Amino acid sequence: MPGASEQITRLLDEGMAAIAAARGESDLLDAKGRFFGKKGAVSAILKGIAALPAEERKAVGEMANRARAGLESAFDARLSEIREKERLVREGRERIDVTLPGRGPMPGHRHPVSQTMSDIISVFRRLGFSVQGGPDVETDYYNFEALNFPPEHPARDMQDTFYVESAAGDLVLRTHTSPIQIRTMERMKPPVRIIAPGTVYRSDSDITHSPMFHQVEGLAVDRDITMADLKGLLTEFCRMTFGPGKPLRFRPSYFPFTEPSAEVDIRCVICGGSGCRVCKESGWLEILGAGMVDPSVFGFVGYDPEEYAGFAFGMGVERIAMLRHGISDIRLFFENDIRFLSQF
Repeated sequence: MPGASEQITRLLDEGMAAIAAARGESDLLDAKGRFFGKKGAVSAILKGIAALPAEERKAVGEMANRARAGLESAFDARLSEIREKERLVREGRERIDVTLPGRGPMPGHRHPVSQTMSDIISVFRRLGFSVQGGPDVETDYYNFEALNFPPEHPARDMQDTFYVESAAGDLVLRTHTSPIQIRTMERMKPPVRIIAPGTVYRSDSDITHSPMFHQVEGLAVDRDITMADLKGLLTEFCRMTFGPGKPLRFRPSYFPFTEPSAEVDIRCVICGGSGCRVCKESGWLEILGAGMVDPSVFGFVGYDPEEYAGFAFGMGVERIAMLRHGISDIRLFFENDIRFLSQF
């Protein structure tokens, strides 16, 4: 590593200058990443020490460690300085003037996810469906086995599950509201037309997924039900929810509890179909999954698959809310920022 000492000295000077010039935490973190973070320039020098001649390694290593320690110390001092300055500004801005008249409480309103859930339920009630509920903590049997997910089946890997410690060892936070469908069919004979709204849990988090979110699933079982009935219902739901003229498409898919199965997509409302990070450059956003109930599922609830047929579907409420309001990040729903929530 020719000129390692000079390179470390130069990086130290540049790092100190960047830290001193940082105007906020964001600038400070950028400087940390460039100079002494895990992938910073000083770390790169330390990783390259093994390639130096043996007589140089110790001196260069000590010098690089001193530089990193100095940068870390300067970073901590500057971070404390920035935060203290922001605190003083905030206290000055938020100082209470006791001579002003009192302020009344702000009127509240429903959270956009709650409002969307209510609207979805209202649509399906108008289409002839009743509402059913069930426990958030489910047994493995209702969450998986009775839905055609036998133990060790690879389809279970599609759902990152939160397991609950128990003596029986078979409790999970439900990963979908489908267990409500099984519980309903156990106590009701066809015809069945229900929706199952509720909270579900999966170990997944990014701009379109949350570890806790909400679903509305639906089930219809009767004689002579076909895929055409399912497609007609979901097309009408999308028309009533998003308005006429929204392009819709059905894609073949796989779910253990339905056969055939389909994913239903709507044209991305964020980019209008041109491609963006929310729709992963495809121009379409998946809003729900659906299909005809697999006859093996009827075997768990005592329905005769030769006499009855059915369809099932499920959608994420947050996904519908994002589409309706043009929101690009699901995490905004859970941050409780009044500036965001007051828009709805």
